[in-house]
Amino acid sequence: MKILLFGKGGQVGWELQRSLAPLGEVVAVDFDSREYCGDFSNLAGIAETVRQVAPDVIVNAAAHTAVDKAESEPEFARVLNAGAPAVLAEAAMRSGAWLIHYSTDYVFDGSGVAPWREDSATQPLSIYGKTKRDGELAIAQSGCRHLIFRTSWVYAARGNNFAKTMLRLARERDQLTVIDDQIGAPTGADLLADVTAHAIRAAVQRPELSGLYHLVAGGETSWHGYARFVLEVARSAGQELKVGPDGVLPVPTSAFPTAAVRPHNSRLDTSKLQDTFGLTLPHWQNGVARMLAEFLQK
Repeated sequence: MKILLFGKGGQVGWELQRSLAPLGEVVAVDFDSREYCGDFSNLAGIAETVRQVAPDVIVNAAAHTAVDKAESEPEFARVLNAGAPAVLAEAAMRSGAWLIHYSTDYVFDGSGVAPWREDSATQPLSIYGKTKRDGELAIAQSGCRHLIFRTSWVYAARGNNFAKTMLRLARERDQLTVIDDQIGAPTGADLLADVTAHAIRAAVQRPELSGLYHLVAGGETSWHGYARFVLEVARSAGQELKVGPDGVLPVPTSAFPTAAVRPHNSRLDTSKLQDTFGLTLPHWQNGVARMLAEFLQK
């Protein structure tokens, strides 16, 4: 099996290079790659990359993910999040390749408290959410065989993330304020990559599995609960902090105005994914604790 991976340098793309390797040859590109075009603003270029590589599976881990910045550059966000996936879907349809794509809870309006299902009505509140929804629709309407994974609150040990920010601030400040009215499940890039590899292996044998799936870690929390857990683990690991879990104060979303509206309810129902692929998704605390152990020991 030959796999073409776009976005190799991102959080998910980095982990995918590891998880996809046992499946076959992986050709991994990024926006600045030289041998093949991985620049999603160059639609003709990425179509040519698919033609040259002739993969069995295309994995798209590239996107415009600067949620607030997208509000001031909607056309650029649309090219990267909707235009490029449409081009990849068309290329996949022509060649018979599978297309694997990642989307987001931002396609929903964040109302209510019930976990969103794959068939729940989408109503994005931001440019980012709208362009990601348009990318989903372009892929579904192309007729290509595909797996679209909606996820949320993605983190990785590599690079910056929410947990590292909380630890830095807890060493510098006497008190922290963190939003407590947005609810979701922190989901590791390593979990996304491993489930992706498992799903690809199953889907290439069973084309009827083509479709849309929700993929997040188990359980739920707020950003406030997430921050408290991070500091609890750090304290248990012997880290010296000025602020402990009890020094994290809850505040509403309105306390931190942003250009893009954030959904309050980011819960995603993963029953379809787990039932279809025979998986059990671990609780979010498992992945966060493992990620913290990885860099707290350095």
